[in-house]
Order: sequence, then C-alpha cells, then structure tokens
Amino acid sequence: MSRRTAMRILQMLCRHQSSEVSSFVLERSLNRVQLLGRVGQDPVMRQVDGKNPVTIFSLATNEMWRSGEAEVFQTGDISQKTTWHRISVFRPGLRDVAYQYVKKGARIYVEGKIDYGEYTDKNNVRRQATTIIADNIIFLSDNIREKV
Repeated sequence: MSRRTAMRILQMLCRHQSSEVSSFVLERSLNRVQLLGRVGQDPVMRQVDGKNPVTIFSLATNEMWRSGEAEVFQTGDISQKTTWHRISVFRPGLRDVAYQYVKKGARIYVEGKIDYGEYTDKNNVRRQATTIIADNIIFLSDNIREKV
C-alpha cells in the first residue's frame, strides 16, 4: 500500500477534514442547551395545515449579581437580569405531556437544541426568531395542573 493511500485511509478513519479528503467525510458538532427556570405562560398547541403539531411556551431564567467595591462583595446593590426563552416541543409524547402538565409558574428543567429562524409578521416585516427545541423536560415543582 502506498503512503498516500494509507494517509487517506487514516484521515477517513479519524474524520479529519483536509483538502485531500472528499466531501463524504462529516465533521462532528454539538448544539445542546440546558435551561432551569420558571414557565412564563401556559402552553399552547399550534399546527400548520394539519401537520407538525407543536407545543409552545416561554421559560424565564434569571441571572443575579452583586455590585460593589469590596473584593468579597459583602456590600453593594443586587442586580438581576431575566432572560425569556421560547420553548417548542415537537416530539409526540413529550409534546402532549408538556401541553397537559406544564403550567405558568412551574419550575422546570429543559434540555434541547437552539434553533434560529426567520418569519414575516402581519405587517410584512421579516423578523428573526430564536427557539429552543426541547428533547427532554423535567418537572421540578408540584404545581402540576389537574385535569378534570
């Protein structure tokens, strides 16, 4: 086996992309998000043309910090920033559980991936949207809505 052939085989096995490797070798990547917060609104279920139903709700996460001159920050003002996240659940089983049991104010943990998209609003203006596509939801509070 020639040195060049051995090198190409080694590159394909290591999934290392170089100028000599053809386009069928894929590079690994990661898109994971973990959020722990409180639900901002009861979920809604949407469907476009009877296809791809999705459960959507908002989740708030908070960041707190103390500002001050001291190195230990024993004195100073406490500041807080709340970030709102749009959560979309497409997985059939999880989508239905989220719609039925997620409730405003509940504390939950969400795992998923971040997705960026565009849409046109009712005034025909193009807008960008950031969404978390949930793969897993863990309920951390006892505020589960009871169905009658």
